[in-house]
Amino acid sequence: MARIAGIDLPQQKQVWVGLTYIYGIGRTRSLKILGQAKVDVDTKVKDLTEDEAQRIRLVIQDEGRVEGDLRKEVTQNIRRLIETGSYRGIRHRRNLPVRGQRSHTNARTRKGPRRGAVAGKKKVKK
Repeated sequence: MARIAGIDLPQQKQVWVGLTYIYGIGRTRSLKILGQAKVDVDTKVKDLTEDEAQRIRLVIQDEGRVEGDLRKEVTQNIRRLIETGSYRGIRHRRNLPVRGQRSHTNARTRKGPRRGAVAGKKKVKK
């Protein structure tokens, strides 16, 4: 069981794919880490030796933030934008797209499901 940066990597996947399960590590960074750790890219996670896993851990630790530290930094950056009242902060506060996308139509993922039209008043019978 390979556990790196507090994440259990899936046993049946190749190591470079398994590393992408860690928040902050994508394809490119995964391949770069394996190159620095001198681990073969095609090996499965279940076939990793303890020495190889330890080398990967050391490279990730030296290279920078992943998982909790990175998540904390991102949330702090968003909180700072909101507190300063910047345009991006206002968009975050209102749960609208932040990066200039159209929101008159579309943006349903960010805005949530449509609110149904409110029914009109019933006419009073005379």
